[in-house]
Amino acid sequence: MPASNVMEISRDSLTASRSWTDDLPICRSSGVGFATNQVYRKDGQRQCSPFEETCIHACCSEDPNTYLYGVFDGNDGIEAAEFAVQGLAAELLLGQLRGKVRDQEIKEALSQAFLTVEKNYLQSLDDLVAQRACLQFQIPEGLMSYDVYQRYPDVIDRINKSTRQLSCGTSAAVALIVNNKLYVANVGDSRALLCKTDKHGVHKVIQLSVDHDLTNEDELLRLENIGLDLPKGGVRTLGNSRTTRCIGNFLVKGSFKEFEDLASASEEPIIAEPEIQGGIEIDESCSFLLLMSHGLYKSLEEATGTTQVNTLIIQMAVEEFKTQTTLTGVAQALIDKVVRKHTDVYFSGAATELRSREDITLLVRNFNFPMTGTLTSTSNAMTSTNSRDTNSSSTLSNTTPPPSEIKPYVDFTEFYANVEAARQNGTLPDDIFDC
Repeated sequence: MPASNVMEISRDSLTASRSWTDDLPICRSSGVGFATNQVYRKDGQRQCSPFEETCIHACCSEDPNTYLYGVFDGNDGIEAAEFAVQGLAAELLLGQLRGKVRDQEIKEALSQAFLTVEKNYLQSLDDLVAQRACLQFQIPEGLMSYDVYQRYPDVIDRINKSTRQLSCGTSAAVALIVNNKLYVANVGDSRALLCKTDKHGVHKVIQLSVDHDLTNEDELLRLENIGLDLPKGGVRTLGNSRTTRCIGNFLVKGSFKEFEDLASASEEPIIAEPEIQGGIEIDESCSFLLLMSHGLYKSLEEATGTTQVNTLIIQMAVEEFKTQTTLTGVAQALIDKVVRKHTDVYFSGAATELRSREDITLLVRNFNFPMTGTLTSTSNAMTSTNSRDTNSSSTLSNTTPPPSEIKPYVDFTEFYANVEAARQNGTLPDDIFDC
């Protein structure tokens, strides 16, 4: 059975119900891979919790020049992620962008879509909030926790279940293409990476998303301005959330005063307002776009100890473009390699702090990148640039030749070396070009 069919069957088994977005036309220039989470056991047996991520890669039925892509990383359930997929598609693909051509107009539409979906999701929880409050009133005040559970076990179980549902939220990395321009919006810690290639075949990766977590100094400053004084580097969660922005999580947004570390805030510390980049003209230099959940780059960092994870991910993607025949194959093969690296590190005992791996989703949108071994020797160097820090870059080399079962009849190595030297010197004849 083809790998793409296996993946679709697996994804369907993780989805509880169909959505109207399932009937949207799928963008054929994209592919998706995924891996479920895993808690490691010494006996090698698999242990995992329900998959909490989802994605979209769709074309607008009414406008062939509009595409929507997104990766949604749920927390405490997949409900918020699924709601966000449907809501953003409804806000952006049903004609709302018709007539909008200026970058600012489209950015405003994107921002408003996030805020509208957030509002609608929180309102959808009104009945659950009321039910939870009624359950809480059934428990007399002054009882010790142990006594409460002994006397009201069913009530406590129902309260805990509703609490989990109210804390459900999602990160989102969303890409919108309108009239051949790219716009990226995100909340949380899912990432968007754009690979651009110059005329010399050098690949540069640009992070178009912002990591909204407690390592982000801008987010720490925003929290400080609303009355929170969080020690830098010493806090991993904000209330019950590891991110400073998300869609959903009513528990911390509607009741943040009940959290000791958030009580001093003058307004909601965790927000759903996205940060937006664009519009970026999709020209010949744009090679491909990657949207990924936090689990992908975190697992690779843990497995390799790299400080240039974005560059490493792009390099791995380039390698898969050389050997895979579909974009789904590129995405899934890259994920499989990351999963294998992470698992091997755990069972080798090299990283004793590793205990588990998160869900992973990767969406690949190809623009102009060749597949199946059509790269030339000039596309070896790679540089990495974060859109928030244009001074931080690194270069990697890939000197491994593409796989070949039969040696070439004629060795063109010297010819290509001379062509590259002439190109660098500016003496390359006009009638010689890259394949």
